This record gives sequence, C-alpha cells and structure tokens, in this order.
Amino acid sequence: MIKKEPSICEEENYNQLFRNLYEPVTKYIYYKCGSLQQAEDIVQNVFIKLWKLCATVTFSKAKSYIYTACNNLFLNEVAHQKVVLKHQQSVLEHTDYESPDFLIEVDEFRVQLKNAINSLSVKEREVFLLSRIEKKTYKEIAEITGLTVKAIERRMSIALKAIKELLGKHIKI
Repeated sequence: MIKKEPSICEEENYNQLFRNLYEPVTKYIYYKCGSLQQAEDIVQNVFIKLWKLCATVTFSKAKSYIYTACNNLFLNEVAHQKVVLKHQQSVLEHTDYESPDFLIEVDEFRVQLKNAINSLSVKEREVFLLSRIEKKTYKEIAEITGLTVKAIERRMSIALKAIKELLGKHIKI
C-alpha cells in the first residue's frame, strides 16, 4: 500500500510546518531586509497565503514554496519602495519650478501609477519592476526567475498593455 502524502489543509500538518519553518524563514528574510518587523510581516503573509492555497501545495514542496514566496514578496516590496522613492525624488526636483496645479496632477498620477502597477498579477509586476526599476535585461530577468526570455517578453507585454489601458494617454511606455 502506498503511503499518502500529508495534506497541508489538515491543521496539524500546517501547524507543524509553521512551527518548524517560521523562525528560520523569518531569519532568512531578516538578513535580507534588516527589519525584524518587515520580515515577520512577510513570513506571516506567506503562511496566510499558504493556508488559503493549501490544496494546491504539496506537503513535500511546502518548504520550497514558503522560502520562494517570502523571497518574492520581499523583492516586490523592495521594487515598490524604489518606485515610490523615484517618484518622490522626481517631485522634489520639480517643486521649485512647477505650479501647484501641476504638483497636484503629479500626485494624482503617482497614485494612478501605483494602483496600475499593483493591479498587475504578481508575475507581471515582478517582471515589470525588474525591467523598469532595476533596469535588468530580459535575459537577466529570465535567469533570476528561472523562466525563458520568451516568457519574460510575454509577461512584460501583458504588463505594459495593462498599464497603458489603465493610464491611457498619460504615459509613454
């Protein structure tokens, strides 16, 4: 008789994963970000996501899933923060020369852009931010994500199309 793999959807198995992996994964993310609070938030969010997706993640792959998801969530937060800082710097550079109306429009556009980027799927957002913020080539992104260059091109195309649809004439991509 073949032994059935434990299900993450069973609370006992999920709790075992949490007890065994929470501390080491939190340390791993802490070493990357330098903030214990941020690391704990990321790990907790991934465990919540794991519980919601328990039927789709096998017990034997859970550890890999948790580490990968935490790392990706951290990278998304870093990329998002870079976007925010870049736009803040852009606004500061124009503050002395621009009218109050223009500054209001810039703030509104920043919110629209943030919402447009956040509306992308995780996969598309990751590729978009790595390309446009980190200035990575498609080949470099493919190496980072483990995908083919063609897959990166497809995701970037979908991301650009979605952003253009949401922002319309306000943006040149």
